[in-house]
Amino acid sequence: MGAPGSGKSTLAARYPSTWRLNLDTYRALATDDEADQSATPVAVDIQNLVLDARLSRGLRAVVDSTNLDPAVRAGLLARARRWDRPTVAVLFDVPLGTVLARNGDRPRVVDPHVVTDLHNRLPTLAQLAAEGFGAVHQVSDLKR
Repeated sequence: MGAPGSGKSTLAARYPSTWRLNLDTYRALATDDEADQSATPVAVDIQNLVLDARLSRGLRAVVDSTNLDPAVRAGLLARARRWDRPTVAVLFDVPLGTVLARNGDRPRVVDPHVVTDLHNRLPTLAQLAAEGFGAVHQVSDLKR
């Protein structure tokens, strides 16, 4: 979890494509526009369907999203518990200046005010552990 430009998708890209679940991808599938936030509810439905399909089969899944809302994280944790699967949180606490610079270099730039707001909502490692993640890792900087 982390703000746009923090390196989440860079890390996720190191895993097989079948493992990666990304709301931008599902928004694009639904609307031909990954930035169309009106498609987020259907994108979440798609993500949950694929996540349940993978977890029910004991397959790994990498949820490549900001996941800065505790209620969203609670839903993901509940799904993992339902299928008796382990959970790992990766917190991208990259400095705001770095995140803003990376965001500016991306093909689809997120409004810097939105990035700043999301960055300010980063949970702590202790919060994530208290929420019930089986393991919590911190990424303060990720080389491209």
